[in-house]
Amino acid sequence: MTFPRIAIAGAGLGGLACARVLQLHGLDVTVFEQEAAAGARPQGGTLDIHADTGQVALRTAGLHDRFRALARPEGQQMRGLDPHTAEAVLDELPAEGDDSRPEIDRGQLRGILLDVLSPGTVQWGRPVADVTEAGRLTFADGTSAEFDLIVGADGAWSRVRRALTDVRPEYSGVTFVEFGLDDADRRHPALAALTGRGSMMTKAGGKALFAQRTSTGHIRCYATFYAPEDWAAGLDFAVADAVRDHLLERYAGWHPDLLAYVREHDGGFTHRPLHVLPVPHAWTTTPRLTLLGDAAHLMPPLGVGANLALLDGTELATALATANSVEEAVRRYEAGMLPRSIETAKACASGLHGLLSDDLRSMAA
Repeated sequence: MTFPRIAIAGAGLGGLACARVLQLHGLDVTVFEQEAAAGARPQGGTLDIHADTGQVALRTAGLHDRFRALARPEGQQMRGLDPHTAEAVLDELPAEGDDSRPEIDRGQLRGILLDVLSPGTVQWGRPVADVTEAGRLTFADGTSAEFDLIVGADGAWSRVRRALTDVRPEYSGVTFVEFGLDDADRRHPALAALTGRGSMMTKAGGKALFAQRTSTGHIRCYATFYAPEDWAAGLDFAVADAVRDHLLERYAGWHPDLLAYVREHDGGFTHRPLHVLPVPHAWTTTPRLTLLGDAAHLMPPLGVGANLALLDGTELATALATANSVEEAVRRYEAGMLPRSIETAKACASGLHGLLSDDLRSMAA
């Protein structure tokens, strides 16, 4: 196969992993990212990287040792607290030497991938406006370019996906409100102790609170509940006190030690309604376009999304490096990725209800 012109839309984990493996095989690739720079916005919380998916991808990318240097096996601890007593119902600690799902901050993992790419691989501040089946990318500034393959790694609201299918993400009926605690061990020691070294969950009556420790001492928190899509109409998320009071009312009757996560928050609140793609989600193979990660299979956030994105990216790159043509590579990649993602999406759709069930142990597996 002659050297193809490859574009990746989106500098998330999957797109960067794909670019890394392509470069390992001597293939040219350009990543187009709408953000102005690598540090333009916070990169989210912490990820558990699974031995059979995400870690396989990192080994393929030659980055497993760098990952292990920053990963936190102790972050696998999961604490489940009774919402009415704040007593521990479960407290699962990883066994000595257990590296099956060590945690790492999303920003740290993204940094590992960015650091090994050739200079200029990522073109920052280049949002994609339109994509055609013929392989033409049009950017927000009106310029355009043609490629032999465009990889949509551009997330939930993918522009590349629109050229392949009319399917759009749908609201799941579940919403997340994100907030956080800074320097938790010093400023919020009681909540840091409740959280432990990894994650804390408490839930009842279709509502949950989750807390997750990061490498910096920050604790990222989520209030999660069933709600209609317009539940926040009239609630101004720019007014933190109003959102806090709303959440305290919604979680009234829960133990005061747990409501302290909401009362003692640092900074503001972010509304994150949960959208998902229908299951199954597939498309007719198109030689010049394909998708990976959330662009291909947006699912509930149950610990698999980043792992699948990494695996998608490295498998696609390997197929491109070894196939006789771009079309053969895309067909080979999608033949493995689509069935895997459909089965995982089915499990996650079921698991979303477990996320908000009263059974604390349902989230410990």
